[in-house]
Amino acid sequence: MSALPQATVAFRPMSAADIDAIMEVELAAYEFPWTPAIFRDCLRVGYCCWVLSHSNEIDGYGIMTVGAGECHILNLCIRPQLQNLGLGRALMEHLLELAVEHQADTAFLEVRPSNPVAIKLYDNLGFNQVGLRRRYYPAEYGREDALILAKSIRAHDC
Repeated sequence: MSALPQATVAFRPMSAADIDAIMEVELAAYEFPWTPAIFRDCLRVGYCCWVLSHSNEIDGYGIMTVGAGECHILNLCIRPQLQNLGLGRALMEHLLELAVEHQADTAFLEVRPSNPVAIKLYDNLGFNQVGLRRRYYPAEYGREDALILAKSIRAHDC
């Protein structure tokens, strides 16, 4: 894994003006992408929405909900050509720090079993499988299950 210099990575809250750039990354990364309306709705309802930039360009984003002592990572995406450089890890660590600041003690997410790169990242960050959602994701030939992963993020654990 080649790591990018941490000083070149910046985080900031997502805005509606970012949606076109986010969609460029989303469409490049996913066979079944979110729509612009989904991103707008996430912003409208006040989800924790952040973008990651490198070289003054949006290269990733993360969206999570936080409440009742939990956070749920809804979408974490890095521009495909920049994956495996540590950006996904940096973004996830940033989101988890924010979740702790908002009094969350457990983080949850779903991931496709067919996404070994993401599974490896989450495993390296200490997530464990706690369940399975049958036929959760759209897939080329029907539906794909989702692995439910969780991690304790209490302040003393981070």
